[in-house]
Amino acid sequence: MTWFAAVARLRARRESGVLVTVATVRGHAPRDAGAKLVVGRTETWGSIGGGNVEAVAIDRAREMIAASGAEPELLDFALNDKVTNRHGVQCCGGTVSVLLEPLPVVRAVAIFGVGHVGLELARILARQDLDLHLIDSRADTLAEERLDVLADAVAQVRVHHTPLLPEEVLEELPPGTHVLIMTHDHAEDAALCDAALRAPHLGSVGLIGSAAKWARFRKRLATEGGHDEAVIDRIKTPIGLADITGKEPATIAVSVAADLLRTFETEGS
Repeated sequence: MTWFAAVARLRARRESGVLVTVATVRGHAPRDAGAKLVVGRTETWGSIGGGNVEAVAIDRAREMIAASGAEPELLDFALNDKVTNRHGVQCCGGTVSVLLEPLPVVRAVAIFGVGHVGLELARILARQDLDLHLIDSRADTLAEERLDVLADAVAQVRVHHTPLLPEEVLEELPPGTHVLIMTHDHAEDAALCDAALRAPHLGSVGLIGSAAKWARFRKRLATEGGHDEAVIDRIKTPIGLADITGKEPATIAVSVAADLLRTFETEGS
């Protein structure tokens, strides 16, 4: 398997890893500069030449995976019989620098409701490196020609048409997914809020709408849903930045996206 196929596999599995690259070579070494190795929690793909260099790189990569949030690192190796190595002697005679680059699990965002605001929001978030789930009960909102504006997306876009029970998609979403609820139907929004509160694997949950809408929802979530106040407080509403007050779909989308990106930064700090 090629190294970029291995990176794609890790991403599809939503597993973290480390990309190891021979950055520089002076003198003789097992592999030339540019050779790559992908390290996962339990598997590796490719090779940077074997021996002590590769073994040490794998050990350090696994430490970085366990630590999460690690920064790229450069390791230097002298390949001679006078150097005490952790995994045996390599006496090719040269020196090697190896770059270790963390491959974190990308964030995931789910937009329930791809109407005017939802589509504008998808256009913004599609420029981010994340898994973007678009869910709607209406087939026409997810038509290929309508979503053509996302054709050059950086994000991995996944489309879910759910004509009956869109809330069932919540259980399929990966752990930590940030959920934004903005469907065309208040009853659908209410069902999604209730289901989201019963799904502890999710990240933040945001609901678009007015204070009056939320007051009705909050009462129903407590009385009919049986949720206590602390659980209900998981839902953030209104969403977006408070000091951006425009009501045009694109303006609302910018506000919501900025608020979500701020949540990402807080999450990563």
